[in-house]
Amino acid sequence: MHIEALFDPRTSTLTYLVWDPATLDAAVIDPVLDYDPMAVGTFTESVDRVTALIEAHGLTLHWVLETHAHADHLSGSQELARRHGAKVGAAEAIVGVQKVFGSLFHLEGMATDGRQFDGLFADDAVVQAGSLSFRAIATPGHTPACTTWQCEDALFTGDALFMPDFGTGRCDFPKGSASDLYDSIQRLYRLPDETRVFVGHDYQPGGRELQFETTIGRSKRDNKQLRADTDRAQFIAWRTARDATLRPPRLLFQSIQVNANAGHLPPAESNGRRYFKLPIGVFPVSDDA
Repeated sequence: MHIEALFDPRTSTLTYLVWDPATLDAAVIDPVLDYDPMAVGTFTESVDRVTALIEAHGLTLHWVLETHAHADHLSGSQELARRHGAKVGAAEAIVGVQKVFGSLFHLEGMATDGRQFDGLFADDAVVQAGSLSFRAIATPGHTPACTTWQCEDALFTGDALFMPDFGTGRCDFPKGSASDLYDSIQRLYRLPDETRVFVGHDYQPGGRELQFETTIGRSKRDNKQLRADTDRAQFIAWRTARDATLRPPRLLFQSIQVNANAGHLPPAESNGRRYFKLPIGVFPVSDDA
């Protein structure tokens, strides 16, 4: 198995292209569709980078797998699926996210039964991407539908577990839970220490160079927010207090409308234009807004 990481500096997102060098079977995890908030338009620079690698290595892309419905970037899953004939998959718990945000945004035309995805996977399900096998490990907390994908000795943790010097994902989105996140990470910590961890974002604290790979053993020992010996009540109290100080992600509303809909942009209205909805008053206004 070969893993290629592609970093989007605009959203600090890691996309992973995973392939079998023997069979050239491949999968992509958490792709980005670039978005210009001032122009209210998308472009495909990040997807183009993935496509260039797929074509350069002669790969067959079978699946695009999402770790969750991201709140900070639009998913490039549908563009990759269209270009390469791949399928798009996520956790079956995504239907709960669809119901919550379908109601919040009053998206009457959006199905909330997950039919937009080609595959919805339960905890411990296995997704076969040609010769590659990906096991779904339910890791709710950041969102209720977060999944860590395991392929051989590698974990792709999305926003559950970050590099040790940054910590863990926030838990203040609808149906998020610091308690659930603690339990989810403890589940990962029961895996062998040498298990590799590939994170969903790297925010480069202190201005350090990009990092995206760690191990379960290092995380258990060094994660600044949740080590193996961190008390459950202590983590929940700290995470809850910390999250209360955080502002919403810059692209939250645009991202969720696309990502809960399996990467599909909003449908065109009667005038032929597509629109994002921005609900007013969902979050308190900050003094420095």
